[in-house]
Amino acid sequence: MKRRTFRMDNKIEVIGIDHGWSGMKTVHEVFTSGCKEISTEPAFTENLLEFGGKYYKIGSRRLEVKDTKVTDENYYMLTLAAVAKELKIRGRKTAHVLLAVGLPLTRFGDEKKEFVSYLSREKEVSFTFEKEKYHIFIENVCVYPQCYAAVIDRIDKFPEKQLVVDIGSWTVDIMPIIGHLPDESACVTQPHGIITCIQQINKECVRQLNAEVDEYDIQKVMVSGGGDLPEKYREIIIKEIRGYCQQIYHNIRELGYNMDLTQIIFVGGGAGVMKRFGGLDQKNISYIEDVKANAKGYEMLGNAYLAQSQRKRKIG
Repeated sequence: MKRRTFRMDNKIEVIGIDHGWSGMKTVHEVFTSGCKEISTEPAFTENLLEFGGKYYKIGSRRLEVKDTKVTDENYYMLTLAAVAKELKIRGRKTAHVLLAVGLPLTRFGDEKKEFVSYLSREKEVSFTFEKEKYHIFIENVCVYPQCYAAVIDRIDKFPEKQLVVDIGSWTVDIMPIIGHLPDESACVTQPHGIITCIQQINKECVRQLNAEVDEYDIQKVMVSGGGDLPEKYREIIIKEIRGYCQQIYHNIRELGYNMDLTQIIFVGGGAGVMKRFGGLDQKNISYIEDVKANAKGYEMLGNAYLAQSQRKRKIG
């Protein structure tokens, strides 16, 4: 289908998406980063994506962590599902779309071009999600540094020096802000996200109890204490979570930051874990517990880019 034959308004929808290894986040939605191709049409249509003559079940168990997200079709399908969920909330089935997404700060330069190519490989896309048909045009893909995006709405209110620690599902980004700007020369990305904590918990459960605990149950403990689990499991889980928090503190100290004096703000999915299990109650430490903070930041940055581009076109 040629672009000019499909009638729709020209308003561009900016959709911020945080492509986590554990969860996909948009401004309004959070769902598990799970994608499984199904050979025949399933009986249930909830979280069912139809694309290219194939069926994909979205959600359920998360995908296995790989070196990058562009090695197979999975994160493309997850992106389409995220777009559909956002457009449904906005009352749209057809749209011109600007995707605002992110990458770890220290891998930004190396992976940006490939990620943009991966997400924009088809400019015009038709697909069905939960039996609703969607037709979109990918107008642009803008990539921003995660961690920075999570605090973009308050960065001008930071003190002269601020350390942002973004604890995601697989990585931890540590970013110093000096004079309200990121100090890229001192940014660090470490492979010590929440999934590594879950893996360590299960190693310890196998060692002590000869049994594993489902990730969902471990995450319940992280969020609410998981009171319905047997005490022998809860004790191991909570002990390991506390040990994980101490390791995060150790890693920050190893980079030369004083935990008593440095203004630190924890963001990302692990921020709530650090607040509940980290054992620190200091005025110099704060938390952004909204797991959608990066997605919201991407969308804010994407809207700013779009507005600037439109102003330039008018002037030109």
